Amino acid sequence: MSDQVAAKPTLSRRIEGYQPSKTVLFWSCVVVAIATIVVGFSWGGWVTGGSSRAAVIAAGETARGQLASAICVERFNAAPDAAAKLMEFKAISSGYAQRQFVEAGGWATMPGETTPNSAGASGCVTALGSQS
Repeated sequence: MSDQVAAKPTLSRRIEGYQPSKTVLFWSCVVVAIATIVVGFSWGGWVTGGSSRAAVIAAGETARGQLASAICVERFNAAPDAAAKLMEFKAISSGYAQRQFVEAGGWATMPGETTPNSAGASGCVTALGSQS
């Protein structure tokens, strides 16, 4: 019985002596590459170029709208009749009509542009609605 135990190589000796064929080595590399891609895109936070461009454009539009909103509120408050206009603005019950009021007043039109910024007008309406 001790001859059988002595004749059987240990796991570490079997691993040392293992020589994979080229086919096994090739398919192992393919499987590892596919697993890396799957893990990277699902859990690793990798994105494609198209989705990263879309995220950049969306972030830029959001930032532009926030800046336009801040400028709109500042321009509204800097107007000589700001208190009267704020009372007139708050008398309007519809959010759509409030937005039209801000756009018609020219506060949502950014310097150098001819049309009002819609995201800026929406943010401006929200900010002006919370002013007292």
